[in-house]
Amino acid sequence: MTDGPLIVQSDKTLLLEIDHELSTECRRAIAPFAELERAPEHIHTYRITPLGLWNARAAHHDAEAVIDALLRYSRYPVPHALLVDIAETMARYGRLKLHMHPTHGLVLQSTDQSVLEEVLRSKKIAPLVGARISEDIVAVHPSERGHIKQILLKLGWPAEDLAGYVDGEAHPISLHEEEGGWQLRPYQREAVEGFWHGGSGVVVLPCGAGKTIVGAAAMATAKATTLILVTNTVSARQWKAELLKRTSLTEDEIGEYSGARKEIRPVTIATYQVMTTRRQGVYAHLELFDARDWGLIIYDEVHLLPAPVFRFTADIQARRRLGLTATLVREDGMEGEVFSLIGPKRYDAPWKDIEAQGYIAPADCAEVRVTLPDAERMAYAMAEPEERYRMAATTSFKNRVVEHLVNKHPDDHVLVIGQYLDQLDELSAHLNAPLITGATPVKERERLYQSFRDGETRVLVVSKVANFSVDLPEAGVAIQVSGTFGSRQEEAQRLGRVLRPKGDKRSAHFYTIVTRDTVDADFAAHRQRFLAEQGYAYRILDADELLYGASTEDPLPES
Repeated sequence: MTDGPLIVQSDKTLLLEIDHELSTECRRAIAPFAELERAPEHIHTYRITPLGLWNARAAHHDAEAVIDALLRYSRYPVPHALLVDIAETMARYGRLKLHMHPTHGLVLQSTDQSVLEEVLRSKKIAPLVGARISEDIVAVHPSERGHIKQILLKLGWPAEDLAGYVDGEAHPISLHEEEGGWQLRPYQREAVEGFWHGGSGVVVLPCGAGKTIVGAAAMATAKATTLILVTNTVSARQWKAELLKRTSLTEDEIGEYSGARKEIRPVTIATYQVMTTRRQGVYAHLELFDARDWGLIIYDEVHLLPAPVFRFTADIQARRRLGLTATLVREDGMEGEVFSLIGPKRYDAPWKDIEAQGYIAPADCAEVRVTLPDAERMAYAMAEPEERYRMAATTSFKNRVVEHLVNKHPDDHVLVIGQYLDQLDELSAHLNAPLITGATPVKERERLYQSFRDGETRVLVVSKVANFSVDLPEAGVAIQVSGTFGSRQEEAQRLGRVLRPKGDKRSAHFYTIVTRDTVDADFAAHRQRFLAEQGYAYRILDADELLYGASTEDPLPES
């Protein structure tokens, strides 16, 4: 027995004591392979999963390093059976390899013949493979490269894809570092190198840490035609502006493929929305994947990738694929699809590490708890379960708290973010602040965002359209009034709106207003898990104390 901060249990859960002096060091050591499940005040619960271990293995963490981390920080002896299971699970990655055979083309090869025999007996694998070449090699139909990786992952034998990639159509692209007076940050360079060495995969960086620049640097490395998939038209135009600023690309070389325009050029930026538009039951625009001999495909905000794009991505495994995201968390459980079809995690920078280097702002996170008025409480108690979250999340009492917080930060640019349009309409009127929703025309959105950047607009009310890929470096305060149920990635993205470093080095502020004793509080606890894993602690504030001064101390710091 030692005085470590970690309790390792035989059911693959890890309990981390947050108040322990080594908790931060331990969190960093286990983050590459363990996922946070619950994050109350004092003890955080992590879980070790096969996918987490395989991602760690693909990122060059071996079983010895994982076991060493558990032994070093565990307070009690680590169950031996768990250590054996970790070693055996990680050893499954790479026992099967896809590569190009000099005579037979794409093949699946095993270092363990019994593993190959086992998977070949699967009815789902049989249609994807061809002739048996030797005891440990079987031919694979080239068009099934993605599908076989999906099935093998589900069978518990993830294949390491070493089959290489086509170069695609060459196109000159270079970075304008010297001319622009900037240079790649060390972690951005490491991210590009990790991706390029792996050939395909995902780079995970905090919001505001320059994922677009990582994409541009990958393009400059590939020097080939590139298809970039983004969340919306505003994001597409921000990507274009950034590429024009950071690279040798000209206006004529970059096309926009969206609801408004259909341009196919050497670098084409398309929205997920247009790619998944159906006409008579057919995804007509998925043909864009075949429109050119692409050398690189970039998936921005890869954690949002829609199912139809996943399905088509299974067919283009010979193309290099780069996924960019702030969090690989998907509430639909499709992280395995990202792993098998885009590629494993190639680079992951902890948010607090990037903050310590001064590249993103430190953030103060607070959960402000409000109490439902008696009349609303009774209505909530009698409501159908599916109605309760909306009732709790949109209580009008939150409006007064928002107004108080906006006034508390008179010198900051403030984003008020929510899920429900009628609530946002009400807040917009209450604060006399402009509102941006999905119904706001793209041109008007761009005008309002620019007004916010220029300082003409100090407070902006936004729906979930501003969750992703909206560059608002001036934002210093975010106030969340409602969210998409328990979405962890949404919480991370919303904090990310205010993490751009501030000129005067001040902290960013993120407030989430939550109705206590309701499902609003339950969902909030779930949403906060990812940020807790990254080292952000939420202070708990009482709305009545804020508004009426019931506390002797003002719990809110000044800007």
